[in-house]
Amino acid sequence: MYENFRSGFICIAGLANAGKSTLTNALVGEKVSIVSWRPQTTRNKLLGIVNGEDFQMALIDTPGIHKARNHLGEYMMQAVESGLKDVDGVVYVIDAAKGLQKEDCDFLEKNSKKAPIIVALNKQDAVTRETLFASLEKLNGFEGLKAIIPMSAKKGENLSPLMDELKAMLPTGMPMYPQDEYTQSSMRFMATEIIREKALYLLDKEVPYGIVVNINKFEEREGRDICDIDADIICEKQSHKAIVIGKGGETLKKIATAARKDLEQLVGERVFLTLYVRVKDEWRDSEYLMRELGYDLKALKKD
Repeated sequence: MYENFRSGFICIAGLANAGKSTLTNALVGEKVSIVSWRPQTTRNKLLGIVNGEDFQMALIDTPGIHKARNHLGEYMMQAVESGLKDVDGVVYVIDAAKGLQKEDCDFLEKNSKKAPIIVALNKQDAVTRETLFASLEKLNGFEGLKAIIPMSAKKGENLSPLMDELKAMLPTGMPMYPQDEYTQSSMRFMATEIIREKALYLLDKEVPYGIVVNINKFEEREGRDICDIDADIICEKQSHKAIVIGKGGETLKKIATAARKDLEQLVGERVFLTLYVRVKDEWRDSEYLMRELGYDLKALKKD
């Protein structure tokens, strides 16, 4: 049955805001990772599963590569390193609108001999042909790249040739996960990410980078198609708390309303969502608080 079946792991890496999560969601066909225009939206390595008739591809979406300025940044960069371990291939995503950056070159030079790399030159629809060709010319100077594919993850342009290249990277093997699954993330984790995504869109300036969501209650009512979710939006400073709540609670209400729609789609039933705002001073610089909030750097280093 599985004589010619292929399966394996592909890491999706790149700088912040290159479009890694959008690409992961597009390839999987389901929402695995939250997206926003803000850098460093993805904080963990996330698994999206693509199932085909003769293959199964586990995509590891990783945080944007950046210079860490706090313990959370260290955690995110460690998640990138962890995501690159023992994979069958790498999709390195570059924002075509920004062109090839020094950090892109550093990554390609460092990793091109460790695993097969395909470069996805994303957002091709947002640049001139001259700008696109300039990036292609530079990329053609790197040895060892399996393919360079101009594409648009948001518009779904050139996904088919990328999928063909990815499938060719996969070794022969049995399916690793049930073939009706598209992610290994729990409902509880996905709920925290949905709430955080809505907050990212609605909050301003530096506040979004210092928030995290913690689920206190995630319960289905017995005999009824209703799910009760209580969650804390945690920020770093007392002054940020008032911003998250907003005048008369308006901002918090908007976050809850936007999140509720996606949560109902996730769980497949009505959701009663209650949000609270709490302060944990400078949690991004505290290994103890980070571990308490689900970002365990020591455990990740052992992974």
